Amino acid sequence: MILIVDDTPENLISLKKVLEKHDFEVDTASSGEEALKKVLKNEYVLIILDVQMPGMDGFEVAEAISGYSKAKETAIIFLSAANTELKFITKGYSSGGLDYITKPVDMGILLLKVKTFYRIYEQSRKLIEIQKALMDEIEFRKKAEHKKDEFISIASHELKTPLTSVKGYVQLLGRSIDKGDLETVKKHLQKAEVQLEKLNDLIADLLDISKIESGKLKFNKKNFVMDDLLDSIIEIMHQSNPEFHILKEGHAPQEIFGDEMRIEQVIINFLTNAMKYSPGTSEIKIVVRFENAGVYVGVKDYGIGIDTEQQKSVFDKFYRVEETAIHFQGLGIGLYISAEIIRRHGGEVGVKSAIGEGSEFYFHIPLISPTDPD
Repeated sequence: MILIVDDTPENLISLKKVLEKHDFEVDTASSGEEALKKVLKNEYVLIILDVQMPGMDGFEVAEAISGYSKAKETAIIFLSAANTELKFITKGYSSGGLDYITKPVDMGILLLKVKTFYRIYEQSRKLIEIQKALMDEIEFRKKAEHKKDEFISIASHELKTPLTSVKGYVQLLGRSIDKGDLETVKKHLQKAEVQLEKLNDLIADLLDISKIESGKLKFNKKNFVMDDLLDSIIEIMHQSNPEFHILKEGHAPQEIFGDEMRIEQVIINFLTNAMKYSPGTSEIKIVVRFENAGVYVGVKDYGIGIDTEQQKSVFDKFYRVEETAIHFQGLGIGLYISAEIIRRHGGEVGVKSAIGEGSEFYFHIPLISPTDPD
């Protein structure tokens, strides 16, 4: 938008008509004081400013405008009928003007200058946008590279840990077998199986994330009942984690059309995390209810909780809460995979948490999930 500032109404009207005829959006002010008020409220690409005005003259207005951070990029063209000497033209440029035109105004020249300033403005704006996009892309690629390196380091460590443990138990097994100590052999076998199960889970997660990235994560959708699935999961989790008491609150007897095994994977991931991040506690609650033509399932623990700011990122790929990453193992991809599974069922995931009070990870899926494109 262009602002014309002139104390003579005839000049305002004639200039306004010419510029509007050439599809420019025009605003007017009849004094320097009015112009400053308008500059504070609106954004202008160009200001055509008369030099001789009562009160504040054009030079004073330009100097005042140059102090506004909002208008420092705005171009100013001075118009003057009397002050045509070199010293006044020089003052115009030093006051912040980009051009100085003497009256009577040649409308053809003025239009040419206005169009030129507009072209420069548009090109400048595009260059700024391109620069910002490039900076955003560079920042994203730096961050991405850092995340990739960090993930490779974490994955190598996480995979190596159970492998080293299994290797140690196998060596111990060999010694125990030589001694004929069958009781110790059984203990070592059980411990080796636990580590192998951890290794299997890690590999399964890595395979899943690879399939998600390549768009090849398969779903086998059919009808199932959420209540039955939850009862089965609670029984399995209790057998492997007898120290935790898992309570189920609510019911969802309706049939759901979805991939039962993938939904089970999500719930087990939520429960496993709840147990991991709740040291010193022994109770976990599963909340289930029919809601908004679908089923809500939440897994609530009474553990360490998550900071409000970090809750925004917990479902991001490779994200690990900094304070817990030091103390708890994990690749930082379980929740990302869970979120992808729920989204592919037309649902949504979320978390409600407070530091020191625990967390509730939840999802909501419709009774009939969309047909998967795969």
